[in-house]
Amino acid sequence: MTKQRYLIALGSNVRHPHHGRPEQVLQAAFAAMDKGKLHLKTASPIIASAPLGPSRRRFANAAAIISTRLDPDALLERLHRIEHKFGRRRRGMAWRERVLDLDIVLWSGGAWMSDHLTIPHRAFRERGFVLGPAARIAPAWRDPLSGLTLAQLHARLTRPRPAPR
Repeated sequence: MTKQRYLIALGSNVRHPHHGRPEQVLQAAFAAMDKGKLHLKTASPIIASAPLGPSRRRFANAAAIISTRLDPDALLERLHRIEHKFGRRRRGMAWRERVLDLDIVLWSGGAWMSDHLTIPHRAFRERGFVLGPAARIAPAWRDPLSGLTLAQLHARLTRPRPAPR
């Protein structure tokens, strides 16, 4: 497989015993995604965001572009190993606090679907904590399903809405 580019969303809302606060966890995750068969091309600034679901802790979020020859399923497996090294344990309950979450949002190959993974990420178009950082580092990257750029999707999500009459 030729080298592909992937847009990865990162999140953390739990302090790590070695790396420290969630912002520092994301900095360490950037470094972890720039080893071996993964090459970090660019990383967004880290932002703070409100949690989704039952978690009460605020999140640190960011986005990164990596290049690799791995196919999407193999990359997902690699990202899960990185999460595990940071102490993440998948226990079946979504929306929980986590030391590190790495999601594949887009890839240069377009759309992908397997038993374990769907690209583009199903919910990224509705998540400002994904689109904000992603649009900062890849504003012209197009969603293969809608044809809109990340900058356009972010603008649609964040534009002011008229007040109801």
